[in-house]
Amino acid sequence: MSRPQSPTPACAPATTPAARIADGRRRVMHCSHWGAYRVVLEGDRIAGIEPFEADPMPSPILGSVPDWIGSPLRITQPVVRQGWLAAWRAGRPPDGRGRGAEPFVPVSWDEALDIVAAEIDRIRHRHGNASIFAGSYGWASCGRFHHAAGQMKRLLNLVGGHTGHVDTYSVAAGQAILRLVVGDTAMSEGQATTLDDLAAHCDLLLVLGAMSPRTAQNESGGIGRHMLGEHLKAIAARGTRIVHVSPCRDDMPEGLGAEWLPIRPNTDAALLLALAREVVRAGGHDSDFLARCTSGAEEFLDHLAGNRDGVEKTADWAAGITGLSAATICTLALALAQSRSFVAASWSLQRAHHGEQPYWAAIGLAATLGQIGLPGGGVGFGIGSLGGVGAPFALTLAPAIPQGHNPTGSFIPVARIADLLTRPGETFSYEGRTHSYPDIRMIYWAGGNPFHHHQDLNRLAEAWTRPETIVVQDPMWTATALRADIVLPASTSLERNDIAASRRSDLLVAMQQAVPPQAGARSDHLICAGLAQRLGVGAAFTEGRDEMGWLRHLYEITRQDAASRFGQAMPDFDSFWHRGHTTVPVRAQNVHLADFRADPAGNPLSTETGRIMLSSPRLDALGLEDCPPRPSWLPPAEWLGNAGPDELHLISRQPEGRLHSQLEQGRTSRALNKRAGRETVTLNPGDAAARGIAEGQGVRLWNARGACLATAALSDALRPGVAVLPTGAWYAPIAAGGTDLSGNPNVLTADIPSSAYGQGCAAHSCLVRVAPWQGNEPEAAEAYLATLKDRLPVP
Repeated sequence: MSRPQSPTPACAPATTPAARIADGRRRVMHCSHWGAYRVVLEGDRIAGIEPFEADPMPSPILGSVPDWIGSPLRITQPVVRQGWLAAWRAGRPPDGRGRGAEPFVPVSWDEALDIVAAEIDRIRHRHGNASIFAGSYGWASCGRFHHAAGQMKRLLNLVGGHTGHVDTYSVAAGQAILRLVVGDTAMSEGQATTLDDLAAHCDLLLVLGAMSPRTAQNESGGIGRHMLGEHLKAIAARGTRIVHVSPCRDDMPEGLGAEWLPIRPNTDAALLLALAREVVRAGGHDSDFLARCTSGAEEFLDHLAGNRDGVEKTADWAAGITGLSAATICTLALALAQSRSFVAASWSLQRAHHGEQPYWAAIGLAATLGQIGLPGGGVGFGIGSLGGVGAPFALTLAPAIPQGHNPTGSFIPVARIADLLTRPGETFSYEGRTHSYPDIRMIYWAGGNPFHHHQDLNRLAEAWTRPETIVVQDPMWTATALRADIVLPASTSLERNDIAASRRSDLLVAMQQAVPPQAGARSDHLICAGLAQRLGVGAAFTEGRDEMGWLRHLYEITRQDAASRFGQAMPDFDSFWHRGHTTVPVRAQNVHLADFRADPAGNPLSTETGRIMLSSPRLDALGLEDCPPRPSWLPPAEWLGNAGPDELHLISRQPEGRLHSQLEQGRTSRALNKRAGRETVTLNPGDAAARGIAEGQGVRLWNARGACLATAALSDALRPGVAVLPTGAWYAPIAAGGTDLSGNPNVLTADIPSSAYGQGCAAHSCLVRVAPWQGNEPEAAEAYLATLKDRLPVP
């Protein structure tokens, strides 16, 4: 293998015409997953952040953006774990002993890239390309060119492929059942009924879970305008009745007049089935719609009536499961049948054991009402779970780095990482088919942090010791980077040029470089280009383009698509780059499945029967105990119905002050999510009093899987029996007994699939105990940084 010189690490700065000069300071356009903004510069120093002027509700996370630069958590040079490097230089096979504990040794960029390229070659030639797991998740930057996972997978696909993943932690179970029941995932991906249609036509909006600016502040690929709040105001101004079903009252904004039904977590499917049954009992169901547009309706209605299992799914039945009164359920059922009604379920509902069922039950209720395909009626999923879901959506092709074809075809369901590493050669099922886990010898993780978002992190930590080599490419010393063998410092988006784009956003945003690359960092593209040269695919990887050449090329594809398919003339690249943003064609006031409703035979769905599936012959043949052939309520492995007298149901929702674990130590995260240096856990005042816990007191949360520390906050906006601990705190199991100092809920959550069919994340089926904590451990950030410094070379 030849050793070419590394490409120059310098990214070209944003061209001066694109920078706006005012008050003696320079401003450049930029974007993040949490919104567009301008970077205010004094020389090469960031003097401030200004939200995009067209954004009515900028995210508070913007305040943390300057904290990317100069952070003590930045990776400043390529390093290799000491024991791994000694084995490499001695020609011995590397192993995972010492991973996560040994010190790192600095190496040059050339040596680091030589080592990584040689390891890719060694593993693929000796064990096959499927033995390389490229599991990166893709949230590192909203830029569509410097998309870390896309760049890395493009590289690996050019040299024979890798093992990848399918679906997302966010909505895997829901999308698996949607593909079966309605033939695609548009209902959950923002290509369905839009909020402006509801504002014009909906009389009763039933919201299950969150529809909140807290979740809608973020969008994959970036967002120019946060419009959820405006749409909800318009819905309320119309006089639409809003019924909010959630354990947490603050999952909906205040001021909308929403009626709160504090349901037990994980019981939404029971409520939805009972609502459908009570609609039928009252004669409010649409027999014509069920006959024309669904298949399996007779079996579904028989199930509701209890003709199959002897249990009629009445309001009285659901009351004992959900904790809501039978009278409330009956009254709501009648109101749904007598109004133009829309059922909106958040993504969070399906991140649970048997998470497929609430989505299927919601479709069953909407089909029973017969309002699918009508203005203001029907069903949708994830509205507000991201900023663009429910908004008018883009119609053009979004710019994106082509990843190419993965020749191996090897994959896992996204949340099965620990199973992949601990069960090589064993089989797993996914959507009714059987597959095998490959024998993973190498992990290459670019731009992501599984030691934030995976469940049962202590189990993952043990599984993580199995591969021979782990490469992490990231700007920050995340918990994942600390557990790598080879660490490559990537630049942040502020240090390079890119384009922000999302199929759920009406804007393309120029991400103009604000500052030079920090310390020894290189862009994800330059890192992968250097590896591609060493692996003999450099020309195929770059296609002869540099950074700005790629941006022009990707933009032009979108521009031509807008003109040819929609007749919209977008500006040329230079004009776009100078202005900093441009609009793309969108579809507003969309009514999902309207054409199907009007002519089911002429516009069939991609399902077994071409219609909405209320019962599935395929699932019937599979005979899966955890995913029956019709919408059902199945008790999860952990819920309040089987909780011990001192256990609480833990909800690990998205935080207000950061995206996942990004900017976890940023100023906004510290202000909104942390108290006394730890994550804040919210408890109902009655639950806190029963445990001797006061406002602001340190607490310990634990179960058989692990333990963590947090600071208590008390709120009567939370149903009794429930605790809320947001995700994203950086995993730091360095207190006594391996207790996590930071308050990461995924040391507590169960690493089990939603079902053998969908194999989704089941984080929200989790019971914990909570008690006062009187220890004297240091603040999490202080302890984390001390651990990091112990392992890094002395400057």
